[in-house]
Parts: sequence; C-alpha cells; structure tokens
Amino acid sequence: MGDPPRGGRTADGRPPEATVAQLVQRATDQITRLVREELTLARAELTAKGRRAGSGAAMVGGAGGVALLATGALVAAFILVLAEFMPAWVAALVVAVILFAVAGLLALTGKKQVERTMPAQPESTLHSVRADVESVQRAARKGRGR
Repeated sequence: MGDPPRGGRTADGRPPEATVAQLVQRATDQITRLVREELTLARAELTAKGRRAGSGAAMVGGAGGVALLATGALVAAFILVLAEFMPAWVAALVVAVILFAVAGLLALTGKKQVERTMPAQPESTLHSVRADVESVQRAARKGRGR
C-alpha cells in the first residue's frame, strides 16, 4: 500500500523521492564522469601544447644549426682578411689557435663552475631534515620520560 505505483509517480502525481543511497550513487557517478571528462580535456590540451613545444624546439635546433654555419662563414671571412697580410695557411693556423684558446678557456671556466657545485646535494634541505629528526627524537624522549 505504501509502494509507489509502477509508473514512477506517487499517489499525488509527483515522482518518488530518491533514497540517500541513490543520491550518493548519482553523485559518485557524476563525479566520476566529471573527473574522466576533465582528464580527457587535460590530455588533449597537453597533447596540443606538446606538439607546439616540439615544433618550437625543432625551430630552435634549426636556428642553432644555421648559427653554426654562420660562425663557420665568419671564421672563413676572418681567415681571408688575414690572408691579405700573410700566407693563407698561416692565417688559417692563427685563427685555429685563437679558436682553440677560446675553447680551452670556456672548458676551464665550465669545469671550475661544475666543481663549485659539487657535491650535488641539497645542503639546506638536508640540514632541515636533520633538525626535524632531532626534534622528533627529543619529543619522543620527553614522552618516554613521563
């Protein structure tokens, strides 16, 4: 007698109220669907951004290659200028020695900088963690002393 009719309506014509379990189930379903849709949207967005970043990185790499060629042309021009004042082989040798000297200075400077950063440990974080551990140990000792 208290059951709603089969048509899904109560005696006064309104739809029956959902139980708490049904409401929780609906909310769970809706949240699950929302999370899936958001993840799908995020994946699509990241895919598009990844493609743009990939093509941008390729362009930067291409620019580096062209810059390398331009540097070679500049070195050749410098050799030709020096060749006006000395034999061409001497001019090429002078430019090569200058380039090796620059490369050596860059390598030494880079090596010193790398050595200064070693060891590669997060010193302040390690210090902070050690302090936290000591604090917890002191608190544990105080707790046992009661």
